[in-house]
Amino acid sequence: QVQLLESGGGLVQPGGSLRLSCAASGRTVSRAAMGWFRQAPGKEREFVTASTWSGGTTFYADSVKGRFTISRDNAKNTVYLQMTSLTPEDTAVYYCAATFKSMNRVLANTARWYDFWGQGTQVTVSS
Repeated sequence: QVQLLESGGGLVQPGGSLRLSCAASGRTVSRAAMGWFRQAPGKEREFVTASTWSGGTTFYADSVKGRFTISRDNAKNTVYLQMTSLTPEDTAVYYCAATFKSMNRVLANTARWYDFWGQGTQVTVSS
């Protein structure tokens, strides 16, 4: 089993930045593909970004490409989401997810492909 705990959310002004962290426990995630999803009020959960276990391959939703960056520190069992140039449309609860199964671009986008999920952290972009 893997437990995931997100942190780093909060209130930020448009154009600002935040870095989210996802700390894993219970089992090392150094061999796990990791993803970030988000869910805004009244909307379905949507894919944001994902990384293969090595971090060598990453995938991004078009809406965040060039603004968000996923990274991982396998020694710390932690994955990060650096978010810049934030807009009100980025307001959502952000979830970290993990799977030990293989991943490609199609699978990375698919929430049900992931086996472990965190509780989420709220990000609010507002002036």
